Parts: sequence; structure tokens; C-alpha cells
Amino acid sequence: MKSIVSLVESPYNGLDIEENLFHAMNLAGFELPSAVNSIALKLNLCYYWNASTGQTTDPKLAEALIDFLREKYGPDVEINLVEADASAMRTQYAFRLLGFEALAERKKVCLLNLSKDATEERNGEVSGQNFTLKIPQILLNSDLFINLPKLKVMRATHFSCAMKNLFGAIAYPRKLVYHPALAETIVAVNTILKPHLNIVDGLVALGRSPIRLNLLMVGENPFSIDWIAGQIMGFTPSRIKFLKLAIKKQLGNPQEILLTGTEMEKFSKVFPRENNFYSKAKMKMQFVLLKTYQRIVGDIIPPSLEDI
Repeated sequence: MKSIVSLVESPYNGLDIEENLFHAMNLAGFELPSAVNSIALKLNLCYYWNASTGQTTDPKLAEALIDFLREKYGPDVEINLVEADASAMRTQYAFRLLGFEALAERKKVCLLNLSKDATEERNGEVSGQNFTLKIPQILLNSDLFINLPKLKVMRATHFSCAMKNLFGAIAYPRKLVYHPALAETIVAVNTILKPHLNIVDGLVALGRSPIRLNLLMVGENPFSIDWIAGQIMGFTPSRIKFLKLAIKKQLGNPQEILLTGTEMEKFSKVFPRENNFYSKAKMKMQFVLLKTYQRIVGDIIPPSLEDI
């Protein structure tokens, strides 16, 4: 059975995002359920960076999706914008600083901190390692669960997209503890959490620098999304550890991916590719300089953001 991933160009002005979302869903062959009572939209608010940096979900996309779902299900359907705390980020502040608190008030939707809500302990085994993870019940029980990842590079895993955004849903805030086995943990949580749909926010993406990529990517399978996302960002997916592990866990099959919509090259040829080796070396040097500065002047510096 084919796993469809659609690519649709969507200008950043935001005027046609809802129409382009509908088009991308159709191309991906996704049909919304006829009736739902509860909807969970998993944002990517890894830190307090504005969406213009390419790091966090754009409120424009969330608003267009909310409007689309309201048209489908009516004004009374329960819609939750959700995110979990991270080692260096508290969701309650991110909601406010990044415009989602105002959006929720305007659109009459709920904001939910997954680290403060009810959870279940679920087990996932990858490469002989067993992971016991705190999984938010709302993501297990919602009638419609939509994953809204970003398209961006990341030093620890080369890049972050659909599968990594589900890692961000783990309710335990200090996710840094998972970094010794980060790829395995990403795959473990993906054996547990199964979004009905993934909508990638590539309106502004992040490579060597932020870029208005004007891309919406839609698909039902997070692995398939990431296999295509990696290529857009200039990586060879078969060399990415968490994708190789995902194949072993039968989370997806590259041979079954069917790409539809705009040609991938339109986006890949302009994406500002990052040299991961150079990026790690540069960041290491920056932290050395920051710590030297701290010792000299006694100022404080932010915690490491390596878990984003």
C-alpha cells in the first residue's frame, strides 16, 4: 500500500493557507472523519523563538487549520493546541510569547500543557532497549490527532520534522535525559503515538539560516514525511540513524512512498543546507566562549538547548 506525501507551495502572506491546506490534504488522499468530538493539534514550540526564525509552528498555519476544522465540524467541536515542557522551555510562557494565547482567545480553542495533563506510562522497545515514556492521554484518546512539525535542521539528529515532534510530546520536561539514546527514543515514541495526519509547517524553514520556503507538506505516516523532508534539506535519509531504526521497527518503507503535488526540487534547490560537522564545531566554540564570558563577568547564560 502506498504512503502518500503531498507538497504544496503556499505563499507566506497567509491569505490562501486554508485553501492550500485543503489542496494538500486532497493530494495526500486524506479524508477527515465524518464526525469528531475532540481534536488535538500538536505544535512545535521548542523554545521562545518567533515563527520567523523557522524554529516554531507559525500561528498563521494553526489559525488556518482551526478555521478549516470549524467549517467541517462546526463551532462547538473541542480543539486543543498542545505542547509539552522541555528542558529549557515552559509551555505556558511559549504560548503567550509566540502568539498562541491570543490565538486561542480569538478562536475559542483550548491551550494544553501536556506536561501538566493526565498521562499514561507506555513502553517502547528499540534495538534491545526498553523505554518507559510518559504519554499524554489526550494524544491517545482524541478523535482527531494532527501533528504540526517544522522543517528544520538539528545538530543532534541532523534534522527535525514529524517523528522528532512526537518526541517533543513526551510529558517529562527534562528530555535531555533521553539524549544518550535520542534516535532510539524518537523511534520508541513513534511506536506508541500515531497521529491521524501530519502537516509540516515549511512556510519558514530553518537550514543554515531561516528561509521563506513557502511549503506545506502533508501525509499520514510520520516516517514517510521525514524521508522526504530529509531529502529537501539535503540529507541522505538512509544514513539518518532514527530513520534506519524506524525501518527496522516497520514504521515505514521508503519503497512505498508516493510523492504528489509540487516537484520536490523546487524546494530542495533553494533550501540553505547546513554542514552538520561545521554546525556542531561552531556551537561548541560558542559555548566555550559563553562559559569564558560567564567566568570573567559573573553573568548567567541560558541552559543548553540541545534537546530542542
